[in-house]
Amino acid sequence: QVQLVESGGGLVQTGGSLRLSCAASGDTFSSYHMGWFRQAPGKEREFVAAVTKSGDTYVTASVKGRFTISRDNANNSVYLQMNSLKPEDTAVYYCAAGKAFGTYSRMYDYWGRGTQVTVSS
Repeated sequence: QVQLVESGGGLVQTGGSLRLSCAASGDTFSSYHMGWFRQAPGKEREFVAAVTKSGDTYVTASVKGRFTISRDNANNSVYLQMNSLKPEDTAVYYCAAGKAFGTYSRMYDYWGRGTQVTVSS
């Protein structure tokens, strides 16, 4: 099993930046693909970004050029650097780990509790 704890959320103005971190413990971190998802009030959870075990990355179109995902296997962590934030980025952001790589939440086996990101206009 893998335990995931997110941090780094907060309140930021439009155009600002935040860096989310996700610390993993338990099973071998490097054997999991890692993803970031978000859920805004009244909306379904949606895919944001993912990084494979080997470090290949993928981000959804709405954040391409603004968000960057990375991982540090030595420190059992995955990060989401968010720049040029917009009010529509406001959501709870979740870190996820899975043996299968993809953009669907059902492909991930373990989830953190989330961290709130609020972008004011």
